[in-house]
Amino acid sequence: QLQASGGGLVQPGGSLRLSCAASGLSFDKFAVGWFRQAPGKEREGISCINSSGQLTYYADSVEGRFTISRDNDKNSVYLQMTSLKPEDTAVYYCAAARGAWASSSGADYHYWGQGTQVTVSS
Repeated sequence: QLQASGGGLVQPGGSLRLSCAASGLSFDKFAVGWFRQAPGKEREGISCINSSGQLTYYADSVEGRFTISRDNDKNSVYLQMTSLKPEDTAVYYCAAARGAWASSSGADYHYWGQGTQVTVSS
């Protein structure tokens, strides 16, 4: 019900835009979060957006470089990533939580996408 896409290989300093497409959900009633997990590390909640798109959250690690947005008419959420660093390399997941808002804790989320690989390397 959630499909993440847009990952790939990018050089340091480059940009990528991830997309998360939802189906089978009343999408405008769900908060959405982006998470990432690097090899050997715990999953990290990096950004969240409320159901209307008016409220957002960013982890310190991505603040100022990543921008989350959503288009409820298209049942989609986006993560624009700029100034990418090698430490941003991870599998990125989107997740949806019932209700207007959710925290960056994965426990708040009910639906998960399959993940998309982002590799930042020269």
